[in-house]
Formats: sequence, C-alpha cells, structure tokens
Amino acid sequence: MQEPTKITDTSTSSGAKIDVTVETGGAITSTPANAQFDEIKEKVVVVLSELPGYISSFFGSYQKPIITVVLILATIVTLKVLFAVIDALNDVPLLAPTFELIGMGYTAWFVYRYLLKASTRQELVQEFNSYKEQITGD
Repeated sequence: MQEPTKITDTSTSSGAKIDVTVETGGAITSTPANAQFDEIKEKVVVVLSELPGYISSFFGSYQKPIITVVLILATIVTLKVLFAVIDALNDVPLLAPTFELIGMGYTAWFVYRYLLKASTRQELVQEFNSYKEQITGD
C-alpha cells in the first residue's frame, strides 16, 4: 500500500495555510466481520468432516437403547396402523359379524383339538416348549 500524499497550498488570499491529504487506493483488507465469518466457517467445516466419527461413536456407545427406542416406536406405529385397518374393516357391512363367526369357529376348533384331552394338552405344551427353545436358543 502506498503512503498518503500530503499537499500544502499557501496561496490563499488571507494567507491561511491549507493542508490537503490525498490517499491512493490499495488492497481491500478483510474486516472483522469477514474474519469472524471465516472462523465460523472453519469450525463448521471441521465439525462436518468429523460428523461420521461422532455418529458412529454415539451409535456404538448407545446401540442397545437406540434399538430399543426404535423398536418401541415401530411397535406403536404398527399398532396404530393395525387399529386403523380394523376400524375401517368394521365399517364394512356384514364383515365384522363374519370375522366374529370365524373367530368363534377357530376358538371352538382349538378347544376341541388341544384342550379337551390330557394327551393333546401335553402335545400343546411340548409344541410350545419347542417354539420357546427355537426363539430363545436354549
């Protein structure tokens, strides 16, 4: 940047001395606002570049609670959709009584097949234990 040029003119009629300073143009310097913006931009870039690491460490630390919360939310959404579908089906004429008859028929068959005799009750307990072992892995 160039130094300011000073011009002195003493040719006034009253004999007063006039000083005029002329500055020549130079490079544009960054203002404090631009410096703050650059600093903030740099911090944001650093955080965004390290974001995948932050997310993976957070998920690694809290994997079980996150999965539990997601499963609870999925169950709630599934139940709401199921109840909405059942409510819509109940509005169809003659469909609700038909489903009730089917449910009563299946209940009667289940009682006849598994609950009337001791041998079939034992078979039901064995089948239940088999499913339980398959699920729990015992």
